[in-house]
Amino acid sequence: MTGSIRLFVVSPLAAGTLVAASPEQAHYLGSVMRRQAGEHVLLFNGTDGEWRCELTAIRKDRAQFIVLEQTRPQAPEPELTLVFAPVKRDATDLIIEKATELGVSRIAPVFTERTNTARLNLDRLTAIAREAAEQCERLTVPVIDEPMRLFDRLGIWPAELRLSAAIERSNAAPPLPAPGPAALLIGPEGGFTRAELDALRRLAFVEPIGLGPRILRAETAVIVGLALLQLARH
Repeated sequence: MTGSIRLFVVSPLAAGTLVAASPEQAHYLGSVMRRQAGEHVLLFNGTDGEWRCELTAIRKDRAQFIVLEQTRPQAPEPELTLVFAPVKRDATDLIIEKATELGVSRIAPVFTERTNTARLNLDRLTAIAREAAEQCERLTVPVIDEPMRLFDRLGIWPAELRLSAAIERSNAAPPLPAPGPAALLIGPEGGFTRAELDALRRLAFVEPIGLGPRILRAETAVIVGLALLQLARH
């Protein structure tokens, strides 16, 4: 199945069921990929595994599949949360894409004192996550939460979930090996303010971590932090 087109759908998937494509998916299949009726694609919905499906009809903005057989069953995935301060549009897009590829299950944008963007288009970010999930062959798409102020988010944080906070210019060690759910906090360009750092250190569930001797861009810090955090969980 290498190279097969994979699409995320919201419909239930079971052998013999008919599934309608979205207008965007129909356009992609017909106009971009030049697919025709009778050809096969892979569909997944985050709960029913991955299925081989036949394209039974396709028009300009409409397409329909019949579900044939399951190619992969749904499997448990690690509970991995990313909390991050949004940055410029292209860098935020990259963060969403790479977090999806690295297996993050929940993405929680937060506004800090130095966050340099005031709004996010969640529909667009969700589309980026969906496309990344389709391409990297994972079976789920991460949930993207509504943005919140940093300490509003931490005010409802489950106390049992350790939050690894990447702190610049500190002597903190990389994440320590630990089983179970994990979470990473990456601050804005310019880092956290002194008041934010003091408040973070007072929270029992926050674990300061280091990402090496260099000052990393936010998008790089996300990739490095997630890789280290997952390595510590294996």
